[in-house]
Amino acid sequence: MAIVGVGYDSPVVNSEWAEQEEFQFELWTDGDAQLAAYYGAIDDPDQLRPDRVTKVLDANGTLVLEYVESVAVGTHPEEVLADCQVLFGP
Repeated sequence: MAIVGVGYDSPVVNSEWAEQEEFQFELWTDGDAQLAAYYGAIDDPDQLRPDRVTKVLDANGTLVLEYVESVAVGTHPEEVLADCQVLFGP
């Protein structure tokens, strides 16, 4: 399983933030907002910040789980991990 975060910030800013927060996953840069638009995190390409959403895809790229509201940075990773363990096993 691969876990990736995506944001608008530059690769340098994303890297610094990931290090500061001790993320155990990569942060990708979506400077042109194409991924945000594709996955429904924005309604308008000029939106300054994407909404916080999580999409879980299976090995074939099929959407199997999504979180589109109330994504709390502090507790959300544990929630997603628990749900993924139910879906895919430990």
